[in-house]
This record gives sequence, C-alpha cells and structure tokens, in this order.
Amino acid sequence: MNAGCVAPDRATEVLALDEALDGLAATDPRKSKLVELRYFGGLTFEQAAQVLNISTGTARRDWRGAKAWLYRALTESGAAHEG
Repeated sequence: MNAGCVAPDRATEVLALDEALDGLAATDPRKSKLVELRYFGGLTFEQAAQVLNISTGTARRDWRGAKAWLYRALTESGAAHEG
C-alpha cells in the first residue's frame, strides 16, 4: 500500500488497517475479500454476495464477523485508539 497518498496523521491508521486485513485474509480469505468489496469497492451486500457466490445472509454474517475480527486486531495493536 502506498501511504504517500494519505494524510500523514492517518498513515499509521491506514497501515494498521492494511496489516489487519492481511491477518484476516490469512484466517478467513472470504471475509477479507468481502471487506475489500464492500469497503473499498463500494458494493452492496447483494453485489458482494454475487461476486463471492454466497447468499446475502451469509455476506451479512461474514461482514459482522469481519468487523469484529478487525476491531479486535486493531484494538490489540493500539491503532483503534490513535488519531
């Protein structure tokens, strides 16, 4: 990830998120891909579910699980409270 395109005060936060997403991808690649599709790609649950070939309900459950996993990872790294 190129942190040069991010405001300096947010660079650490963005890098922590990138590292957390890498950790999620190692643990659960589908949830990581869902985060990419929803957060960075702007897809709806329905669109992301179609791309991942899963039901919308599964996409919603995976989203909740991914958010909890990322929050925990960022909190443990201290990144959730910086800024």
